[in-house]
Amino acid sequence: MQPPDLIFLGFFAFCAGLIDSVVGGGGLIQIPALFNALPNALPATIFGTNKIAAISGTLSAAWSYVRRVKLPWALIIPAMLAAFVMSFTGAAIVSLIPKSIMQPVVFVLLIIMAIYTFHKKEFGLLHTHLVVGRREKLLGILTGGAIGLYDGVFGPGTGSFLIFLFIRLFSFDFLHASAASKLVNVATNAAALLYFVPTGHVLWQIALIMAACNIIGSLAGTRLALKHGAGFVRVLFLVLLIGLIGKMGWGMLK
Repeated sequence: MQPPDLIFLGFFAFCAGLIDSVVGGGGLIQIPALFNALPNALPATIFGTNKIAAISGTLSAAWSYVRRVKLPWALIIPAMLAAFVMSFTGAAIVSLIPKSIMQPVVFVLLIIMAIYTFHKKEFGLLHTHLVVGRREKLLGILTGGAIGLYDGVFGPGTGSFLIFLFIRLFSFDFLHASAASKLVNVATNAAALLYFVPTGHVLWQIALIMAACNIIGSLAGTRLALKHGAGFVRVLFLVLLIGLIGKMGWGMLK
């Protein structure tokens, strides 16, 4: 691969890391860039290379958040474990669920999320201290498992769904929800890599360069989120949802 192509991919990996660290959706930036730069690569190789870069940035963002944002680990850890197991399961059964069914369902859910967030002005702006009991742990497991399965089968908007559910179900603000979603995303990405790495679907030179750029973007994104707080994250969340809706709507019309 020529240096201009690596610079191109590095730039988009930086942008993906920045956006993903705040509200998710980095794959919407990184995967099209990889398809553009590597037109002859297998889709599995594109996704495997993307996952190496993505998990690097997500780990970086998760570490930055964990050091500064207090999270209920009794809820987060079961959600991560369920997400890991179900993401791997989703990857194994991906061929059994037609994407022609998934896409319109996800499209409608994204629209509902965007409308709800826009109209509920206070949604995600205040953080409520959560007492984690049996009910909350079960909800966390169900949430992590459902989103993990979705990420393994389909994927687009995983981070956005996680943020929305952490706010709606557990009364997190956008900042805490973004931090929690990064930890669950680490689990889903790790599960996917259990498939992609052993089967040789990673272009390591490209993946490592993109990983470094993704980490730099993630550090910049988490710094912005921590500095400007939940209101800033809420605005970016709505922008990302609109982008997701537009991209999926255009794809369905083509």
